[in-house]
Amino acid sequence: MSSRARVLVRLMRVNSPLPVAACGAADSILIERKLTRMKTNSFVRGMALLAALAMTIPVFAKPFTKTITFSQTAKLGKSELKSGEYRLEIDGTKATVQKGKQVVAESEGRWEDRSAKSAYDSVLIGENGQVKEVRFAGQARVFVFSE
Repeated sequence: MSSRARVLVRLMRVNSPLPVAACGAADSILIERKLTRMKTNSFVRGMALLAALAMTIPVFAKPFTKTITFSQTAKLGKSELKSGEYRLEIDGTKATVQKGKQVVAESEGRWEDRSAKSAYDSVLIGENGQVKEVRFAGQARVFVFSE
């Protein structure tokens, strides 16, 4: 093959990141590896940024607030709640019950998923009068109290 034909073949090379005259076959392989390493580093940095962002999203979440009505006396934690209307606020795993602006009960719990959505808001009270869980209309999630 003549030297002129070699130059034309080198000019037709598609994947070469540098001008053909400046690099040989071994140089091309090294440059391609560096590009791959740079892409990998960028990918890892991007994933770390997304993970950090995902961890901050629950910080901005608003507490879940709902008005609940007790038709009978119930116990929540160590507090006794008489029949009436209360405001329930759930912030993460902490539930707070208020009557007007006064906090009357606090308790810990967890969210659980159920197989079916609840038809209406309801409070499940055990035999001893202890509040077990709160169900919300149109949601399959319930808040289960730990006490």
